[in-house]
Amino acid sequence: MYQFREPAMPARTGYRISYRMNEVNHCPGCGNTHWIIGRSIAECAFCETALPLNEGGSTGTGLIRGTRKTQLEPLAA
Repeated sequence: MYQFREPAMPARTGYRISYRMNEVNHCPGCGNTHWIIGRSIAECAFCETALPLNEGGSTGTGLIRGTRKTQLEPLAA
């Protein structure tokens, strides 16, 4: 039998723990504030609890690729 399920709504899922840049972040595991920050996660320096970065870690060289195709002119030799 078919069961109707509502789509997931992020606003109704509650508070999600994540590392927020430029703020004091206390570890949910041990309470310390020392972090090792990587590309997509931040790890507590004391108890190794990992949290996702709030910004998503989608910045850097080569991550944005355009879909515009341009015609290159032939080189004059």
